[in-house]
Amino acid sequence: MAPLDSQLASNLFSIGAERLALLGKHHKALMQGYLDGHIDETVFSESALKKLIAARILWRPDEQQPLALRPLVSELIASMVADENRRQINADVAEKLEQIRNRVQAYRDAQFKGDYSVAELQLQRLTEHVHDLSGQFEEAIDSLWHRLNSDFGFVSSLDDKIRENERAQKQLRRLLDGLDLLDFNELIELSEGNNHLRKLLVSQLQNQLSSHHSSLLEVQKRLVQLLAKFRQQQARSLLIANMAAFLRQHPKYQPADYPNRSELPALFNQAAAIRPQAAIALDKASERSVLAELVRALPRPSSIELPEQHSASFAELLADEEIAARQQALKTDVENFYLRVIDQGGKLSALEYLTQQKLDWDSEIWLYQIIAEYQALPVEEKQMFAIRRDEAPASTVNQLLLIRDIQIALKAA
Repeated sequence: MAPLDSQLASNLFSIGAERLALLGKHHKALMQGYLDGHIDETVFSESALKKLIAARILWRPDEQQPLALRPLVSELIASMVADENRRQINADVAEKLEQIRNRVQAYRDAQFKGDYSVAELQLQRLTEHVHDLSGQFEEAIDSLWHRLNSDFGFVSSLDDKIRENERAQKQLRRLLDGLDLLDFNELIELSEGNNHLRKLLVSQLQNQLSSHHSSLLEVQKRLVQLLAKFRQQQARSLLIANMAAFLRQHPKYQPADYPNRSELPALFNQAAAIRPQAAIALDKASERSVLAELVRALPRPSSIELPEQHSASFAELLADEEIAARQQALKTDVENFYLRVIDQGGKLSALEYLTQQKLDWDSEIWLYQIIAEYQALPVEEKQMFAIRRDEAPASTVNQLLLIRDIQIALKAA
């Protein structure tokens, strides 16, 4: 383990020295960004910006926000220069929320007094607090991923891996408890219709926390998978270690001949059972009689009697002709009704016509046939008539509309 520890320390030394050199190389621009609350990207080259972002010195809180110092870097500068306005004594989530509430109240007080410069400063400080709160969770999640990808690989035993997994689970639980402290109903009340506060405290923060929840879910899945894998490895290692200890205590032990035993232990009996298959040998004359008996014993299918189909009688044909004649008579009476509308030139009620002509038709069938004939007219002829339905609900509790009468009128040319 000593060469591995020395190599790890050497890597940490080189990375730390390189990133401290970046801080020293760009110290003026970084300090100006600390005072302004954001980084002026024009003073850096593209390669320098990539190195600073990769070194976890700068970050972009949101796609629409400019680059800013990482919360830990800002905290380091605030601690070194004793900046009491920015130095965070307590990094707890509850303390962060209390600071956000105080900044919101200070921002509203400055707006109420008309001191817009102070209000702008308070809004900038509030933005930093919100980004610091989101950055705190992001740093912790990155730490969890780093622990999963590195710390688990440098422990000496499976027990240490399981202990590291339990520590990561506890840290994950603390992060979830911290996220539960954020009540968006309270944040909505704090914004109170202010567009800047609502965008900062509700929209942006909710999107960031949703991303953190998704990341924590992935971390939790990975932790559960690793823990199951470690437990499986631990069980196998324990089995091998116990077997090795047993063999050391009994050096003359010889395993039994398990294939020749009638009852095998479940650990070794992993083969699937063999299902024997049998078939009748038709080439053997001695088995023909057995086959014949089996064939005779097969159940015979019962005969299916088909029902007799009678041909259509003369009475049925006569009934069909009567129905067709009655339908033709109804169609003729409806056509006469439309002709009466054309001759009269005014509006004509269908039920009144039915009563006047003393036609022997049911009123419902009569109205249905009038509507059907109207729908069957060509488009040019249909445009000649105006149809009006006299509708009424079925009852006071049933709003189904029933057609009481139909009035047909001839449109004026």
